[in-house]
Amino acid sequence: MRQYGKKFWRSVPFIRLLIPLTAGILIAHYTPVSLQWVSTLSVIFIAILFVVRFLPAAKKYKLRWLNGVSFNLLMLCSGTLLSYCHDSKHDPSWIGHSIHSNAPTLVSLQEPLTEKNNSYKALAKAEAVLVNGQWAMVNGNVLVYFKKDSILSSLQYGSQLIIQKPLQPITNSGNPGGFDYKQYCAFLGIHYQVYLQQKDYRPSVQLQKNVFTNALINTRNQVLSILRKYIQGEKETGVAEALLIGYRDDLDKDLVRAYSNTGVVHIIAISGLHLGMMYGLLVWLLKPFRKMKGIRLIKPLLILAILWGFSLLSGAAASILRSAVMFSFIVIGDSLDRKSNIYNTLAVSAFCLLVYNPYFLWDVGFQLSYTAILSILLFMKPIYKWFYFENKLLNTVWQLNAVTLSAQVLTLPVILFYFHQFPYLFLFSNFIVVPLSGFILYGELLLLIFSGIPYLNVCTGKIISFLLNQMNGIIERTDRLPYAVSDSIQVSLWQTILLYLAIAWLAWWLLQKKIPGLLIGLGCMAAFVFLRCFNIIQQNRQHTLIVYNIPQHKAIDVIEGSRYRFLGDSLPVSLRNFHLQPSRLLHGVRITSSLKNTLVTDHLVESRRKSVLVIDRSFHLSPQPQRIPADIIILSGNPKIYFSQLAAVFDCPQYVFDSSNPLWKIRYWKKDADSLHLRHHSIPEQGAFEVAL
Repeated sequence: MRQYGKKFWRSVPFIRLLIPLTAGILIAHYTPVSLQWVSTLSVIFIAILFVVRFLPAAKKYKLRWLNGVSFNLLMLCSGTLLSYCHDSKHDPSWIGHSIHSNAPTLVSLQEPLTEKNNSYKALAKAEAVLVNGQWAMVNGNVLVYFKKDSILSSLQYGSQLIIQKPLQPITNSGNPGGFDYKQYCAFLGIHYQVYLQQKDYRPSVQLQKNVFTNALINTRNQVLSILRKYIQGEKETGVAEALLIGYRDDLDKDLVRAYSNTGVVHIIAISGLHLGMMYGLLVWLLKPFRKMKGIRLIKPLLILAILWGFSLLSGAAASILRSAVMFSFIVIGDSLDRKSNIYNTLAVSAFCLLVYNPYFLWDVGFQLSYTAILSILLFMKPIYKWFYFENKLLNTVWQLNAVTLSAQVLTLPVILFYFHQFPYLFLFSNFIVVPLSGFILYGELLLLIFSGIPYLNVCTGKIISFLLNQMNGIIERTDRLPYAVSDSIQVSLWQTILLYLAIAWLAWWLLQKKIPGLLIGLGCMAAFVFLRCFNIIQQNRQHTLIVYNIPQHKAIDVIEGSRYRFLGDSLPVSLRNFHLQPSRLLHGVRITSSLKNTLVTDHLVESRRKSVLVIDRSFHLSPQPQRIPADIIILSGNPKIYFSQLAAVFDCPQYVFDSSNPLWKIRYWKKDADSLHLRHHSIPEQGAFEVAL
């Protein structure tokens, strides 16, 4: 493996640039940054580079270390500046600097309306805010939710609205282990949202459309209409839309879970796999024309136009942009007869994407995409050499499996960290589904071409529908097999880092036969096991009550050690998975019918140290000769109770109002609690409530 020594390091300059750039982005995100100081340091480093460049050759050689250090520090400052400037809050015209409670806001819709269970949703761009009777120009994105009514038929991409209702900042539920939705939206430049009824906004007759974006949306709608017309079955249509252009709104949730559990969710998430299929098809189609005059110029332009058009049409996610940039460099290099180092090409694509958007660094698709490609480049050949088959068919089968196995090496820690599960049957499912999805993708392209030809379009649609039905059936049957997936795996950030260190050192030992690699790798694994054991010990000692923030629902977990009891409403699977499961994974608990040291009934949770009373509509409040002591009272289900009644019956210093109560009533209770000098916690406004029992 000498190819990864000093000579290799010199052949990949963009890896050397990518490291300090990434460090600068991380510094800007996790530490307070002074724009003045970073700019001053950048000027100093540029000056040092300029001075060293014009020194005599002897002194330049002696100070070569200063040149390298200055350049790396300049790249670090560049990453910091990029991240700082990309943060919309640092823009003087950001909407957050101008908005106030009664300010009408002019917005333009940036996409067609998407239907949700109880509303329609669209991303809007804030154009102006009415301040002191004058419209002030602003920037910023807003999530707009519309109540379902007939007037929405007139709203489309580019429609402008004057919103009379105050915009609300995006907040998290505060549930333990929950998805950081606020940060996710902030990375997309979205900090506000609003729910509108018909009286809350006034449509404008003007349309604010971008010609290119409008063309993409129209093309996307035409593709969707063709797929929906000729592909039979709701599940099949949903997968076809996701597979071809990344449209996921019609996907069946249970089917998506099955794809995830079997390790093939990348099939329905547009990624480098799909772009690679497109690239291979284009190269094959253009191969017969390679001797024609002018094809040397037309070929790369045609391939680049189709690849980038497909990338933009599919939503331009970070994973597919990575592939588009990398394939662009490959196409350009091939047209110039210049072969580049694939690692350097991969680093160039990452460098370009981070310059375009530094927040791609936190995108899960971006992370999985690069770890998968890097893993294949590093480990595919060594794994492939484990076995040798003279039979070409068996050799091809093993080669495909070697690719799948190698991709798992570096993606495994990311999968465990974000998704908390590992599919044991990924090798089997990928071996069948990846080639089958390729045939389906090419079939969908043929369907678009044949859509205007009678009979041929119907036959093509039926063949694709059959293949999709078979693929979905294989995935669903595989998912039902026992031990198909191991879930409830909770891995912390430090444990993930230790896993990567262990993989790196053990791989170095296996490839280079260096004993220090084995020793350090085993040490990292020992540290990983130690942290896991420490977490398990902590979990066995936990004794907690959690009141979750789930709109219009009561949900309470009483946790003791590795077990929990649930008090609350019967929730749909989607709500349980989104709001409750992350917390239970974080605490490492399983459900039980009874707890050893905690009494749990419908209205009372009592431990040795604390008593918690749950009051809902079924609770009957009656006068008592003396006040009953309680540590915490939880009001749930909109009970018809006044605080004066509670204060007369109970001696309680802490009240909690959960999300099953209407917000107007919670605010009424809060006023009463403040007048009586009682502590209170509003779940809808302050997030989940957690207390040690």
